[in-house]
Amino acid sequence: MIFISDKWRDYELIDASDGQRLERWGSVITVRPDPQVIWQNKKDSRLWNRAQGVYKRSSSGGGSWVKNDMPEKWEIKYGTLGFNIHPMSFKHTGLFPEQAVNWDWFSSLIKNAGRQINVLNLFAYTGGATVAAAAAGADVVHVDAAKGMVAQAKENAFLSGLGDAHIRYIVDDCKKFVLREIRRGNKYEGIIMDPPSYGRGPSGETWKLEECIDELVGLSSQLLSDKPLFFLLNSYTAGLSASTMECLLRLNIKCGGVFESGEVGLPVTEKKIVLPCGCAARWHTEK
Repeated sequence: MIFISDKWRDYELIDASDGQRLERWGSVITVRPDPQVIWQNKKDSRLWNRAQGVYKRSSSGGGSWVKNDMPEKWEIKYGTLGFNIHPMSFKHTGLFPEQAVNWDWFSSLIKNAGRQINVLNLFAYTGGATVAAAAAGADVVHVDAAKGMVAQAKENAFLSGLGDAHIRYIVDDCKKFVLREIRRGNKYEGIIMDPPSYGRGPSGETWKLEECIDELVGLSSQLLSDKPLFFLLNSYTAGLSASTMECLLRLNIKCGGVFESGEVGLPVTEKKIVLPCGCAARWHTEK
């Protein structure tokens, strides 16, 4: 199964070839590397040579953006949701557009629940899932260890018309926060987890996905309420398959419902293919 984010207007994956993506963010064209693009067939779009920003890797590691009239940051929309695009030194832009298919999935569940839904968003980054859940009517707790990412999430909420929404922003290590929530007895109807392959917490805590994810899914599942609605687990780690992540959910969520998993992808306009951009495992209660 593949979950395809194909409802964007302000974003487009125009072409992909020879290890690179050609993307449109609003009116701004960028080129950046992608390890999934292993094919070396010809570049079909004339826009490859017109990019305003090209990410170049350095021989010493890392890289930087070569700019040709590319703004420092600019805004794009997904429906009513607004996002600041802010190219960073590690090739990211502050948004993962492939996740829109998951935003649509849990937003529909929240809107159709007929009750108040509390959502916990772990490793919440710049808040794409946070604003989607809040726009659907949920109260959201947004947790990320990076203070700068949380600040950007607040900006995205404001751009989405959600400056006064019930969103609680927490700068903390996700595991430590989950353990405190268990002790406090707090519960959530929806949990979103989008962990990095590797990272560090605000106090230097190390995170390696394959070693830590089983424990964290187990702990987080204890925060599900007596009437839970959904659990979403994402991964960008090449060695962790969608089926493996689904197994983690099945082993930790014991209240029936529907499990599914697959790759998450973006359509490539010029190639008429779908580029895989990670995996997702999803669980929700049956109607």
